[in-house]
This record gives sequence, C-alpha cells and structure tokens, in this order.
Amino acid sequence: MTDDYQIEIPPSFYDLHTDARHRLTVPMALVRERYEVCEDLASHMVEHCQGVQREIGVAEDEVLVRCHRGLASPESGVSEAEAGWVVTRLAELLGWAPIELDAKGPTA
Repeated sequence: MTDDYQIEIPPSFYDLHTDARHRLTVPMALVRERYEVCEDLASHMVEHCQGVQREIGVAEDEVLVRCHRGLASPESGVSEAEAGWVVTRLAELLGWAPIELDAKGPTA
C-alpha cells in the first residue's frame, strides 16, 4: 500500500499533534484532515483581514488578536492550538508580523 498524499504539511503543524517524543498523538489521516481545514481557514481569512485593516483602520496586530479570540472559542471548530497556528499562518500569508501567543492567548 502506497501513500499518495502529496500535500506537504509543515513541521509547525505536526508539532500540534505530537508528544514530547515526537510521536503522533492522533492518526495521520486526522492530522492531514485538520491541516487542510486550518490552511483553508487561514487562506479564506486573508481578504477579510485586509479589509478590516484597510477600511476600518484597525492595526494589523489587533486584527490578528481579534481573529485569535474568535478562533479560540469552542464554536470555531478548531482547537486552541490550531487557532494559534491559523493566526500565525494568516500573518504569514498577509505579510504581517505574527502576534505573540502564550498559553493564555495573544499578548500583542
């Protein structure tokens, strides 16, 4: 049986689903599924964030803090760790400086 999955998952995303010994804590199929959801979510948020920043005049870091706050809620469909990854990826896609995230959330 071969593995024909061709999307490269970044190490930063694997880190969300590995233990201290770098072993996956969930099945690989779930890691792939969650990665695709999170990457799509970050990509879809780009245009909205640009609009908020440009049209309303909200600072880039505040836009990211607000996004993280929304994604960290249980209704978002992503875990807290995934919320942090999505916001970091979103900053990367936007070309903005990432916000500092700690266990309690953004510290911008």
